[in-house]
Amino acid sequence: MRIKHVIGIAFTCMVFIFSCQAQSSTESHAGKNKQEQKIKPRHLTKAEFLSKVANYEKTPDKWEYLGSKPCIIDFYATWCGPCRKLAPILEEIAGEYAGKIDVYKIDVDKEPELAAAFGVQSIPTLLFCPMKNQPQIAAGFMDKATLQKAIKEVLLVK
Repeated sequence: MRIKHVIGIAFTCMVFIFSCQAQSSTESHAGKNKQEQKIKPRHLTKAEFLSKVANYEKTPDKWEYLGSKPCIIDFYATWCGPCRKLAPILEEIAGEYAGKIDVYKIDVDKEPELAAAFGVQSIPTLLFCPMKNQPQIAAGFMDKATLQKAIKEVLLVK
């Protein structure tokens, strides 16, 4: 009788320990997911663009970048296949370069005036905005390695 009782207690303890570890692991994983959600690319409206990136209405003849760190702006559409293929890459980039660059998205169907202001004729189109130099634009899909190279050469140049 005592052996069965000891085995029962031991089994109960093991179940408790493993369930606590599983819960801790789940909470840790959930914490990572929350962090990843915080650093996803941010969607911009025209008003936000004018206050966070550049107010091209106020200074139409010269580029004045307003951001506190360099940024990439993805001009995209929800129906665009290459845009959907680029989206998870930009999410990875946003996480990897968090604190160094901002990653923004502009839906050309919702913000056609912004797309027109930058001459966006095909999507995806990426606008690279360094802190001091002129912005550079790249049309078409970019793989992650090409995107990382552009970030180093255009945005993070010292």
